[in-house]
Amino acid sequence: MSLIYSLACPPFSPASRALTNSLISLFHRKPSIHSVIHQRVSSTSCSTVSDLDDEPQGEEDDFSDRRQRTSYAGVRLEESVEEVGKIRLDSWISNRISGISRARVQSSIRSGLVSVNHRVVVKASHMVRHGDKVECTISELQPLKAEGEDIALDIIYEDENVLVVNKPAHMVVHPAPGNATGTLVNGILHHCSLPTPTFQDQELLSDSDDFFDNELDEYSLNQTYSKDAGFFTNQSSVRPGIVHRLDKGTSGLLVVAKDEHSHAHLSQQFKQHTIQRIYVSLTCGVPFLASGRVDIPIGRDLTNRIRMVADTGPTKCGKSRHAASRYKVVEILAGGGSALVEWRLETGRTHQQIRAHAKYLGIPLMGDEVYGGSRNMALSLLQLKNPSSMHSQLSQLVQKLNRPCLHALTLGFTHPCTGEKMQFSCLPPVDFAEILTGLRNIGASYEEMSTS
Repeated sequence: MSLIYSLACPPFSPASRALTNSLISLFHRKPSIHSVIHQRVSSTSCSTVSDLDDEPQGEEDDFSDRRQRTSYAGVRLEESVEEVGKIRLDSWISNRISGISRARVQSSIRSGLVSVNHRVVVKASHMVRHGDKVECTISELQPLKAEGEDIALDIIYEDENVLVVNKPAHMVVHPAPGNATGTLVNGILHHCSLPTPTFQDQELLSDSDDFFDNELDEYSLNQTYSKDAGFFTNQSSVRPGIVHRLDKGTSGLLVVAKDEHSHAHLSQQFKQHTIQRIYVSLTCGVPFLASGRVDIPIGRDLTNRIRMVADTGPTKCGKSRHAASRYKVVEILAGGGSALVEWRLETGRTHQQIRAHAKYLGIPLMGDEVYGGSRNMALSLLQLKNPSSMHSQLSQLVQKLNRPCLHALTLGFTHPCTGEKMQFSCLPPVDFAEILTGLRNIGASYEEMSTS
C-alpha cells in the first residue's frame, strides 16, 4: 500500500468555511457552552465522501477468524519476560496468547489467576520487567448484565428510529469488564425503558483503556435483533443500537439506532464512508501546513497495545489498515504553542485515527497522555513560545488538562427511514472551552507585550 502524505489538498467546501467561521465566532463571543446547536440541512448542504476506497481486502477473513475464537478458558501461560524495559502485565500477556482480547486478560488478572514471580497480581496495569516470571490461567467467561440506569443524557434529537446524543467526556459508551455501569448504553436502556439483557461469552473491550475503539466495529454489521429486548445482541457485543463509538475521553455527537432496520442502514453508511463527521481539537504545537490530508495506514502498536500507530514502514506495528484524515488549522493559539484544529474523517478505521494522525504530524492532542500530548509536553511547547512572565499562568492552565482535547462537533447522516439528510452540531463542553479561552487570553497578552 502506498504511503502518501498530501502536502496540499483541495480547499474545504463553502459549507465547511461557513462552519469554521461559525465555530470561531461562537467561541469568541463566549456563548453558553451548554447551549446546543441543532439544525437540519438540505441534501445539498450535507456533504459526503462517496469516492473513497472500500474496506481493505482480507478484513472479512480476519473477522471470521475472530468469530471462531470463542473460548480461551483454561489456557495456561508460563513464561519469563524477555522484553527490555517496562510493559503492562495485561499488554504482555495479550501479546503472548494469539488472538485473545485484552479485556479477557484483564478479567483473568482481576480474578487472581495471574502471578508474577510467584506472587498473585490483581492489577492489570502492573508493570513487568525483563526476567520476571509470569504464570497465567485464562478464566471462564462470565455473563455480563447491562442494566438501565437513570443517567442524565444530553439528547440532541430523537424520533421513533434514531437517537442523537451529545456524549460527555469521561463517559464510556458501552459496558465491558471493569465498566459495567455508568455507560451510555446503561443510560439508553433506561431512557428507552428496555429490559435488562444478560450476555454470555462476554469478551468486550474496555473504552476506559482506549483499546481497539473501532469507529465502525465489524461486529455491528453481524448482530441480530431481539424484539423482546429491543436490543442488539451477539456473543461479542453489548451495544443497543450503538453504530459507532467515541473514546472515553472524547466528547461529542453519537447516533444510536432504535430498531433493526435503522441499525443496518446506519452501519452501511459508516461502511461506505458517507457519514459526515467533523471534530475539533487543541493540539500541542501547530502543524507545518495550515491544512492537509494525511493518508497513512494505522495499526496496533506492538510495543504499547493501548494505542494505534501510523505505519510508515518498518515500524513495530500490527496489521495496518487504510486511514485518511483531513485537517485544517482554525486558529493559532498562545504564540504558536497550540492550535485549534478541525478534523474530517474519510475512513472509519478507528476513532483513535485522529489521535494517531495528530501524533504522526508532530502535533499530539493536548491532554492525550497515550499519544504524546502529556501535560509536560504541552507545557514545554507553550513555555518555549511565550515569555517567562507567563509561565506560571501557563502551568496553571495545563494542570486543568485531564483528557485528550477532542470533540465530535458535527454529525451528518441520511435518516434510515425518511431518507432526509440530517446534520447536528454541538459546541465543545466547558472544560474544552476553558482551555481554549485561557490559551486565547495568553496569546492576546503576548501580542500586547510585543507591540508595547
